[in-house]
Formats: sequence, structure tokens, C-alpha cells
Amino acid sequence: MSRQPRTQNVTTDAGEARITWVPATAATTAPGPRLVLAVSHGAGGGIDARDLKALAAALPAHGVTVALVEQPWRVAGKKVAPAPKTLDTGWRGLWPALAEPGLPVVAGGRSAGARVACRTAAELGAAAVLALSFPLHPPGKPEKSRAEELLGTGVPTLVVQGGNDPFGRPEEFPPGGYELAQVPYGDHGFAVPKKSGLTEAQAMEVLTGAVTGWLTSLG
Repeated sequence: MSRQPRTQNVTTDAGEARITWVPATAATTAPGPRLVLAVSHGAGGGIDARDLKALAAALPAHGVTVALVEQPWRVAGKKVAPAPKTLDTGWRGLWPALAEPGLPVVAGGRSAGARVACRTAAELGAAAVLALSFPLHPPGKPEKSRAEELLGTGVPTLVVQGGNDPFGRPEEFPPGGYELAQVPYGDHGFAVPKKSGLTEAQAMEVLTGAVTGWLTSLG
């Protein structure tokens, strides 16, 4: 695989999706690629989200090829995400392309993308799940919990959550077979207020450090 980012269009039953591949780079910490981290966007944004960009910049030096996934609705230029079932269909259709390099694939995403990864991990044979800003519940409605999706991945799972995420603060998450890392003061998009004393760069270092350490622990 070329060391330069490249895009790949993939036809799925939900429409045409797109993968932007950011290949692992040779480094002293990792002589070659050892796994693929496939991450998709949320229902209101794209792969230019700060957390996805930070992971794509940091992880290749640690032997991780990052695959930034754009769901068909996003590629088609639509502004509103379809139903969860359709999102899952698009993700399933992408999976053979994500697995094509022959490396273990960690399924991931932010917000709605995290839910997709959780729901489909076991059936697709994902090595693990990375859930960024998992929307545990709609804002202000903790009774409408989506914890079952998170607890049912069946594979090693890491949640990275902002300390002030209205979709679920870290302390709201139930105990279970997953790890949880916190970005202090972060909102649902991991933005941090100036009064926190934490810069965006520092917040992203917390995030990428947690993910890098966890991916390394997977072996």
C-alpha cells in the first residue's frame, strides 16, 4: 500500500461509500502495518471531525493504517443521516474493502458511527471496537439508554468520552466489559472551553494517547 493517503469508492446496498486510506508509516515504534482502524463520522458531520483528523495524524507512526469512512448518505451530499438499519447496511457493504489488506480490523466511529460499529462488530469479525463520543442517550433523556449496543459488542471495546458530553457523561456509563477514557471538559465533539485551561491540541493528545495505548495493548 502506498504511503500517501488515497481514496476508494465502494458500492454498497445503501449507495456508494468512500474510504480515505491513511497508511501506516515505517517508524522505530512499528516497522510495518499491524492493523487497520476503520472509523466513520457521526450523523451531523464528516471525516473532518477533530478527533478523526487527530487519529489519522497520530496513529500511522504506530503501525496503524487509518481508514476514514464516509457513509453513502454523506457521499451523496445529503444533510440528514438515514435510519440506523441503513447505516448498518452501508457499513456491512464496506467491510470487505476494509478487510482486504489482510490485517485485523478495529471497527470504530464517532457518535452514530460508534453505534454502527458496536452493533455490527461481532457479525463482521471486528478485532475490537473504538467508540468515540458514544451517544449513550439523547441529551436530557437518560431514560432512553443505548447501553445495550455498547455492552453487546462481544469484542474488546474502548469508549473515549468528553467529560461534559450531553449525550452521556463518563460517570453515567454503566459498568461492563469495556474500557473508558475521558477527555476532560470535552463536549460531544471534544471541544473544550477556554476557561478549562486545556487547549484543543492538549485535548486531542489525551484522546490519541488513550487510543494508541489501547491499540498497543490489543497485541
